[in-house]
Amino acid sequence: MTRTEFENLVDAVLEELPEDIALKIDNVAVVVEDRPTPDQAPHGTLLGLYEGISLADRGIDYAGVMPDRITIFMEPHLAMGLSKHDLRAEIRTTVLHEMAHHLGIDDERLHELGWD
Repeated sequence: MTRTEFENLVDAVLEELPEDIALKIDNVAVVVEDRPTPDQAPHGTLLGLYEGISLADRGIDYAGVMPDRITIFMEPHLAMGLSKHDLRAEIRTTVLHEMAHHLGIDDERLHELGWD
């Protein structure tokens, strides 16, 4: 799969976000990178990464801030050897997981919700 095809899958997933999530998104950029750096994934494989100030942590003084960043890593996804249908589902899971962090939901709560 080419980078463009992978990016198109990520874009399609973003366009289909549940409305209750899409309406809450604020000041966040979603990008695709080939793989995480060693600093980003010191303990192994990483499919996605959220970096920023979650909506739950933003105060009244939140202004003039660079957008949060959600990175979806292509190579770890492709290394799973999934069909295109299953790959899209895995990308969706990753995007939702990282969007949940943007909304202020931590990993423990994500596990409780079954989003991990």
